[in-house]
Amino acid sequence: MSALDPSQVVAARARIAPHVLRTPLASSHTLSAMTGADVRLKCENLQKTGSFKARGALHRILGLSAAERRRGVLAASAGNHAQGVAYAAAIAGVKATVVMPTSAAIAKVEATRGYGADIVLAGADYAAAFRHAGELARRSRATLVHAFDDDEIIAGQGTVGLEILEDLPDVDVIVVPVGGGGLAAGIAAAVADAPARVIGVQAELASTLQPSLRAGRRVHARPGPTIADGLATPWRMMRGELLRAVTVGEAEIAAAILLLLERATLVVEGAAATTLAACLGPLRRLIAGRKVAVVLSGGNIDVNVLDRILNLGLAEQGRVFRFATVVTDRPGSLAALAAVIGEAGANIKHIQHDRGRLGVGVLETMVTVELETRGSGHVPGIIGRLRAAGYRILREDR
Repeated sequence: MSALDPSQVVAARARIAPHVLRTPLASSHTLSAMTGADVRLKCENLQKTGSFKARGALHRILGLSAAERRRGVLAASAGNHAQGVAYAAAIAGVKATVVMPTSAAIAKVEATRGYGADIVLAGADYAAAFRHAGELARRSRATLVHAFDDDEIIAGQGTVGLEILEDLPDVDVIVVPVGGGGLAAGIAAAVADAPARVIGVQAELASTLQPSLRAGRRVHARPGPTIADGLATPWRMMRGELLRAVTVGEAEIAAAILLLLERATLVVEGAAATTLAACLGPLRRLIAGRKVAVVLSGGNIDVNVLDRILNLGLAEQGRVFRFATVVTDRPGSLAALAAVIGEAGANIKHIQHDRGRLGVGVLETMVTVELETRGSGHVPGIIGRLRAAGYRILREDR
């Protein structure tokens, strides 16, 4: 597959412009102060269908021939690409069938169906769903719309880069999440004639980009379960578009989701939050003092796991502290423990006690407590108060 040039991305924008939003490049004083850079957020979480995927799908489907339109389109996706294809097909008046893994979130299945696509549930993961979609496409002669490994798709995604350049012509660094790689490749093509540097980010549990760039060839690895599930896909080999890639951990991603929600009033999915997590972590030194565009690729987060993600983010920031201790099993013991916690300025979220725990005396009970704190700097003071009052901390979770 040949590298694109900027003119192909410009042509893609002319085709899709009537049907997509020109998303804002929002400045954030808070995030800039936290990272030491001039941070701008490219809010593709506010895009039609909730992610950048609508751009590439529109460019591909609106460019179909009359014969291809009659035969319809097929796609495989667990979420964002599915919705993008369904939306684009509805705009073009084309029949769309989307194969989704049986593990796909019900909300994403229904959202895709809501745009008018027929849904086929097949396969345990994306790879299996894609194989099934390929078989259906061969039998029906429908056009298979790939999620990322297609120049037309990549050119459409690259329109994100054109908008960044127009809003911030002297941007130094563009930080992009990398799943399939279409977004990163498209943005790199769009800014090829500019001095901006494009850096890719992946979740540690779904990372093959770093070793592949080092090896100069694609390194295969099975992605693990990650809250950045949109990045847990195979990807097209970068052909010089990216010079550097970094990874971030699950707790860092969760903390970034929480930070964007609280400080920028933006709801993003795990894949989108990896870019801010990278700016707060492994890229902090590199971006210091520079103008940085942080691409928030989507906002389609599963509300069923959002609570767990936010709790993980709170724990990463030290705003949730869990510990266990042993108290005597008599009236007033829990009240005494709660009083010490209150004196330390913390708030009890959950508390439970277990009389039957091995290693605990007959007249004792183990108590596990989850606290709300003011932050990581507050936790040592809480522990100090508890120890001064005679409580032995058996287990800490910060």
